[in-house]
Amino acid sequence: MHDIDRRALLASAGLAATFAGNAFAQSVAQGNAVSADAAPTGPEPGVRHRIRFAVIGLDHSHIYSMTDALIRGGGTLVAVHAADPAQLAAYLKRYGGVKVARSEAEILDDKSIQLVASASVPDLRAPLGVRVMRAGKDFLSDKPGITSLEQLADVRRTVAETKRKFAIMYSERLEVRAAVHAGELVHAGAIGKVVQTVNLAPHRMSPASRPHWFFDIKRYGGILTDIGSHQADQFLFYTGSKTAHVVASQAGNVGSPQFPQFQDFGDMTLTGDGGTGYVRVDWFTPDGLPTWGDGRVFILGTEGYIELRKYVDIVGRPGGNHLFIADKKGVRHIDCSNVPLPFGPQLVRDVVERSAVAQNQEQALLAAELVLVAQQKATAPRVA
Repeated sequence: MHDIDRRALLASAGLAATFAGNAFAQSVAQGNAVSADAAPTGPEPGVRHRIRFAVIGLDHSHIYSMTDALIRGGGTLVAVHAADPAQLAAYLKRYGGVKVARSEAEILDDKSIQLVASASVPDLRAPLGVRVMRAGKDFLSDKPGITSLEQLADVRRTVAETKRKFAIMYSERLEVRAAVHAGELVHAGAIGKVVQTVNLAPHRMSPASRPHWFFDIKRYGGILTDIGSHQADQFLFYTGSKTAHVVASQAGNVGSPQFPQFQDFGDMTLTGDGGTGYVRVDWFTPDGLPTWGDGRVFILGTEGYIELRKYVDIVGRPGGNHLFIADKKGVRHIDCSNVPLPFGPQLVRDVVERSAVAQNQEQALLAAELVLVAQQKATAPRVA
């Protein structure tokens, strides 16, 4: 490591510890793969492919679960670039030994790097992804990967021209074990044909721990663009919709007057060629809840239904990853805490084989389009 990097990192050690602690606390509470003990040291058993990847942008703690997923899938982390020394120090504490790149170009010019992952400030992700793809590499973005329809058009154009991947880590499905198993059950026909999904996605704001951009709608894109992107992805995936549009949407600030550029509530109704969906997102998780949000998904089928309590079963079973199913056979609870997470290995395989097992590119970008349109046409909610 260069001396200038070392001095900057040591000077910010105290702030870095706080950043790392918050990152681990959020990721573990989400039911994601991140462990506060140690980063994965290599691929999971049975993983066949290997790639070299780098990280640019550490502005959101999701980068930890993204990095872990890639390592579990066969990726070797070879470089990281970020402007904030505190973020770098926290990241290197977990993934020590990785090269600190002095610039973005140092990574983009490295022909041996096959994929770049990023959790930079949301409005910077799509432009970075375009540069990455034009440099001949695949891209994995934190959600939201895209914050405007203009960015979406540029991403689609670049994907078509370069044949590279613009993957988006919709972690509330891809890195939540109960959501993974729900997909397996749905695709096996366990509840018949899916008719509707209902997604409830409350979050805890914790304003003291948030950076300035978190409260600026120009940077994060609005509540439907941000949190809602997870839910649009789940709607498309569970209903199997290839085309979809927004029926109605609302978004606004109903309880946070101290942050005038922040949206704390939103909802939207979606319809597709495979079913319908309703989504509610908010920042009103009470302090008494033992996790950051009581995320719930309801999947209605013609022969049964599934409910997911992803992160907590209040006054019920401990932990997260709870799946409840009612079908012709009866009713039952499934503990999904040991369900494998396939996204990392599948994405690495896709990079090597140029397949599309981990994520359908059109579906990933359609989810982004739905929330951008919903955000654009949203009316203000009326709360007395």
